[in-house]
Amino acid sequence: MAAIFLDKISVEFPVYNINARSFKKNFLHLATGGNVSRDANEHIVVRALHNISLTIHHGDRVGLVGHNGSGKSTFLKLLSKIYEPSKGRIHIDGEVSPMLDIMHGIEAEFTGLENIFIRGTILGLSKKEIEARIPEIAAFAGLGDYLRMPVRTYSSGMKVRLAFSISTSINPDILLIDEVFGTGDSEFIERARAKRISLVNDSSIVVMATHSDELIREFCNKVLLLEGGTIQYFGDTERALQLYRERRQTQKV
Repeated sequence: MAAIFLDKISVEFPVYNINARSFKKNFLHLATGGNVSRDANEHIVVRALHNISLTIHHGDRVGLVGHNGSGKSTFLKLLSKIYEPSKGRIHIDGEVSPMLDIMHGIEAEFTGLENIFIRGTILGLSKKEIEARIPEIAAFAGLGDYLRMPVRTYSSGMKVRLAFSISTSINPDILLIDEVFGTGDSEFIERARAKRISLVNDSSIVVMATHSDELIREFCNKVLLLEGGTIQYFGDTERALQLYRERRQTQKV
């Protein structure tokens, strides 16, 4: 069964070619939730995540909440192995399928079919697996002969339909989602919603970052509340949303 284990994880980014003038530090302070410090060599360091310890089990659907800069996207990229931890240990059982930027790997000068192979390879599929999925992807995207045309000839909605159809052709153990979108015509949006629900139901673990309380309530049985790269709460959905609302109200005052 899939599982995720994080033990005292920190993710830090050193910032070079910047001096210590106060306005620059204040800018970084605002942009990163305040987690700006100096290391032993007096370099400015942005601490995106700090001392994160938790376990996510089979069957968990975890919603990530927190204001911009709280560490949600960094957390997802850590689980995706895009970022390595600066400190601590991480262990993941199961194949991870990130849906963080579905347009990643889509090349405008290549045809839709060529992009299916490019994006499929990025998702970790073999050539044979991609070929087997092409009829399903083509049918879901509904682009017809446009699949043999360069993507630069597509409308923005057609590009999203292609990218979404490729990204959701996987059978993930661990599904990572960064902000659910709603682009396209109403008929496609409804099909995309049904596909998304199917993916969530078929995955062993789901971790989803979203600003929508409705989506959290619909899909998630747990919520991770992040603030300044640290865990403020991990557990019951309604309790977490209440704490998040209270924090947002405090910040507005």
